[in-house]
Amino acid sequence: MNVTRQEVNAETALLSVQVSPADYQGKVTASLEKYRKQAKIPGFRPGKVPMGLIQKQYGKGVLAEEMNKLVSDALYAYVQENKLEILGNPIPKEGTEVKGDFDNPGDFEFVYEIGYSPAIDLKLTNKSKYDYVQVKIDDKLIDQQIDDLRRRYGKMTSTDEVNDTDMILAQFVELNEDGSIKEGGIMHSSTTSMEFVEDKKVKKTLVGKKVGDKVTVSATAITRGDSDKAAMLGIKPEELANHSDSYQMTINDIKRMELAELNQELFDKLFGEGAVSSEKELRERIGADLKNMFANDSDRLLTREVYRDLVENTPVNLPDTFLKRWIQLSNEKPITIEQIEADYDSYAKDLKWQLIQGHIFKANDIKLDNAEVIEFTKGLIANQFAQYGIPAPEDAELTKQAAGALQNREEANRIYDMLAETKLTQYFKETVKLNSKEISYDEFVELASK
Repeated sequence: MNVTRQEVNAETALLSVQVSPADYQGKVTASLEKYRKQAKIPGFRPGKVPMGLIQKQYGKGVLAEEMNKLVSDALYAYVQENKLEILGNPIPKEGTEVKGDFDNPGDFEFVYEIGYSPAIDLKLTNKSKYDYVQVKIDDKLIDQQIDDLRRRYGKMTSTDEVNDTDMILAQFVELNEDGSIKEGGIMHSSTTSMEFVEDKKVKKTLVGKKVGDKVTVSATAITRGDSDKAAMLGIKPEELANHSDSYQMTINDIKRMELAELNQELFDKLFGEGAVSSEKELRERIGADLKNMFANDSDRLLTREVYRDLVENTPVNLPDTFLKRWIQLSNEKPITIEQIEADYDSYAKDLKWQLIQGHIFKANDIKLDNAEVIEFTKGLIANQFAQYGIPAPEDAELTKQAAGALQNREEANRIYDMLAETKLTQYFKETVKLNSKEISYDEFVELASK
């Protein structure tokens, strides 16, 4: 076989594959012999079917199958031998028919198109400057975290009068527009939290109410969205339109969270026996834990910022026409050019980032070896145990669980992506100039959501 290349432009080229009978006859004959041994045709014993009959029945299909294998292997070998960096796979040239006759086989010629992977000129140095945004760990944030922990380890107790953080257990009875009880309407006992009530006027109405009191309320005003409202009323969200928003609320019980005391018992529950022994040490420990926790988020924001900058400002010339045809031909389900056009910008952006990331890894010899992936996976599993307050298994068991997780292709891909992003972030932090910037927790959350 002979493969020749014709450059079309800087982005694409044509590969012509010439196939002669000497290249395929032996393979076709061997394949037909297998069919002959297996064929079950009335009037002939197994393995005794005349080759002419086998040729007539299976010859054309076998020839096409063997030809496809030969051409695919030839294209792959040519790309490898010539160290061509291409996108996707070679695809048949549009509008070009195969030269050759499958009914009277002789010489054949197939023409394929390839799209070159573009060269990347990455301008990322120690002069490149990016904000490294961190959460300001102040007294307010530590106070909030301590309050959350005290709530988590606190207990619910019944109380006589509603305040602005209580949970109310009540019966809800649907009302008509005139305030009378609706015949056949909703009558359901449920709970609502005062913390969900954002309307100041409604909250003021409920604060101070006692067990046994009846109050007319708007279901919308004391819930968070349709799903929460439907759950409170004991119906499905799609049924809300058939019911009133006005309800008689009879308070049956008032539950108040009694915060856990700041004492040694709580400290030991949180951090282990003797690890923290005073409120001062508690605040220091929480401050350090918050700093570590937000460090990963700061890293992700940095990576996102560098990603956006590189994708927007790094010139990458993609063979767009080739890629659109390649997407259409390689898609498992039929897809139109119009559908491809609608999503192509997003696809091209993702591909551009993959190429930039690949360039960074190759240029800086960044690799993901198996031993490192196993260790990274063990760390992820150990963290999962820690989240539930459970000690991690012994190293041998942890290694076994990590290997098991990597057997799942979807899970393995997720873990490889996480490790790749970790290495990429580390590269950015070591390469670019970081402008450290502290902002409040609320500002940080707002920035992360953009």
